[in-house]
Amino acid sequence: MRRGIYTFYCVLAFTSLGVLTLTANLFIPGLRARRRVAAACARAFLRVAGIPFTVHGTERLPGGPCVVVANHASYLDGIVAIAALPPDFAFVIKREMVRVPLANLLLRRLGSEFVERFDPHQGATDARRVAKRAAAGQSLVFFPEGTFTEVRQIGRFLRGAFATATRARMPIVAVAIHGTRDVLPSGSVLFRRRPIKVEVLAVLRGEEARDRSRELIGQAVGEPLA
Repeated sequence: MRRGIYTFYCVLAFTSLGVLTLTANLFIPGLRARRRVAAACARAFLRVAGIPFTVHGTERLPGGPCVVVANHASYLDGIVAIAALPPDFAFVIKREMVRVPLANLLLRRLGSEFVERFDPHQGATDARRVAKRAAAGQSLVFFPEGTFTEVRQIGRFLRGAFATATRARMPIVAVAIHGTRDVLPSGSVLFRRRPIKVEVLAVLRGEEARDRSRELIGQAVGEPLA
């Protein structure tokens, strides 16, 4: 009963702040300014939900463009990453989100890129578009597992983030998101009040970045590699 009431409160707070974010970002002209508003509202949601939130290691972020790769364990991961990272990043998101009207509009206003996961032809087209943005100097955030499950593990990393970074000659930044699986687990609609932490782990380059980033994230969050 108490968890249900808490969940209702969280959903109400999230919806209210989401509408506020979208409304503000329809009128704010600058992309960085719109991202700052989204980050402020994401942090406000975590605060009003009573979820302790900390960020560590942002001093490790490169001074120039980069590609962030993070683990994916919950629907909250995108919100948490927006709250933690500076307003330099565009998020690479599964194309299914295009079918969610208000979320689609907000994500586009934040400069997000949508990538097809199931149609190889459309996926290749999307990958080329993302690569062009990276080549133009746009920093990106990927969740390279592509999806999440109820199993506590770090899934296999898809190649897209690493191929993009290689073509654009950008470093890979491994980022660990702790706690979102406990706050809103896969397969559940009920929130728990648990701490969340974002940790910038390391800047990586070269062919080993894919395996090494996965290893570092797994070690940080204490989950085995699939």
